[in-house]
Amino acid sequence: MIETIFKWTYRLLRSLGYNDTISIYGNLLVNIVLLLVIVFFVHAIFRRVLINIFNIIASRTKTKFDDFLVANKTAKYVAYLLPLYIIQEISPTVLEDFTKWEIFFEKGITIFMVFLIIFIFRSLLNSVRDYLKIKPSFSDKPIDSYIQVIMIVLWVFAFTSVILVLFDTSVTTLITTFGTISAIIILVFKDTILGFVASIQVSVNDLVRIGDWVTFEKFGADGDVIEINLATVKVQNFDMTTTTIPTYSLISDSFRNWRAMQNSGGRRIKRYILIKTSSVKFLSAEELEKLKQIQLVQSYIEHRQTDIDKFNQSKQIDKSIFINGRNMTNLGVFRKYINQYLEQHSGINKEMPLMCRHLQPTEKGIPIEIYAFCNDKRWVNYEYIMADIFDHLIAAIPYFGLEIFEFYSTTKQPEA
Repeated sequence: MIETIFKWTYRLLRSLGYNDTISIYGNLLVNIVLLLVIVFFVHAIFRRVLINIFNIIASRTKTKFDDFLVANKTAKYVAYLLPLYIIQEISPTVLEDFTKWEIFFEKGITIFMVFLIIFIFRSLLNSVRDYLKIKPSFSDKPIDSYIQVIMIVLWVFAFTSVILVLFDTSVTTLITTFGTISAIIILVFKDTILGFVASIQVSVNDLVRIGDWVTFEKFGADGDVIEINLATVKVQNFDMTTTTIPTYSLISDSFRNWRAMQNSGGRRIKRYILIKTSSVKFLSAEELEKLKQIQLVQSYIEHRQTDIDKFNQSKQIDKSIFINGRNMTNLGVFRKYINQYLEQHSGINKEMPLMCRHLQPTEKGIPIEIYAFCNDKRWVNYEYIMADIFDHLIAAIPYFGLEIFEFYSTTKQPEA
């Protein structure tokens, strides 16, 4: 039946008196046009049917996977299979008189089939990737890297198959040739190979997950990881810019991952106030009585002063000047006040380290540092709580007779 249809033009031309050569080439031209028309209509109808079927299934099922198949145009690529099969079956008849052409045509169909299978697999893998990303258990995994690794392997097989088809080469010969030019391959694909190795190490060692807050000063990155690929890691900075980091840099350079902090019981507050050295002094009895009015240190001053008085009396210390014996200082009482204040603050995690400490005095004064952990790790709330604490302490400093170190401007202020 098929042979009768595709020989009709040849018989017509011969009956009209054309020679055999013209009849053969005329028959070939008509048959190619006829084949293209058939393939075009078959592909158009089959594609429309497949897309409608996929859309109907996607709209009637609860799972999201088929929705991603539609979004990634899987039906579009599958629709090429039937036309390709028709071409493969009919082409020997169309090219019956052109044996050499038939060989090249078959190779072309095979190569097209290889790439079509790759695109179908890519569409399926992209659908799997998108589906897994909406699953909570996979939301922080570098799915893109895994998909890219699989795609690289598939493309290697695809190009290998194309070379085997084009040059009728055996697999053994091809592997030997690849071995000979392996140095060039490594040089050309160095970044890809390094990215591949780094991606595996990042995944196996769980160095970075999607959603992690990372700080990478070398690349100016400070924000959340939004994408992990084979070659790059994309970071959404807090200023809404995006930084792209080579994946290999995650294992070759040092960076900071804040995940452990986010999973812990609090976010650290580590900040100091510079106290003017000249404002630090011993406290007189009158000053101590005045400070007892501050409720947070009242009990401390009473017990501390009792112990100090007992010690000084037992040692017969001459208290005509403050430096003799044991004394309380305004800075010491202020440090105790800070500790008591933090112990009662609702925003501080009391089960984690909490202290107020002296740092090395500098030419700018004495740093009094707060080291504590805020129980609310959200950035905005954390900054609010920390600011609230330091607002209070800065305002409290004058009550203890202390001063904050400041650089005074020598520039004359404009008159009002």
